[in-house]
Amino acid sequence: MSTLELTKDTFEQAVTSDGIVLVDFWAEWCGPCKQFAPIYDKVSEANPDITFAKVDTEDQPELAGAFEIRSIPTLMIFRDGVMVYGQPGALPEAPLVDLIKQARELDMEEVRKQIAAHQNGGHEGADAQA
Repeated sequence: MSTLELTKDTFEQAVTSDGIVLVDFWAEWCGPCKQFAPIYDKVSEANPDITFAKVDTEDQPELAGAFEIRSIPTLMIFRDGVMVYGQPGALPEAPLVDLIKQARELDMEEVRKQIAAHQNGGHEGADAQA
């Protein structure tokens, strides 16, 4: 599967869709980004059921700012509309493959429960105990 180029107009629709979406924030001048690109492309070919996307931080400064991108490359993984991973730094192939495996194995119902509990200040279920 080819890698999608995301813009401020296409980003939200791409990452809120069902399934797994990997997003690589990069720039043309970035040496580590250039080293990571072939790994990212190779892993994308091996995982055709996953959306692999890129955001050029030079062309899309609004997106880079919205996600407070301070270092590139930065990789984010979204699953079923929820960001489940976000870290700067180029990854070797094996750790990237492992991250994808972990994203596939996530119990999204449990993830959503944890998010709800965090948003409620950790008091989810407190009424049931009263």
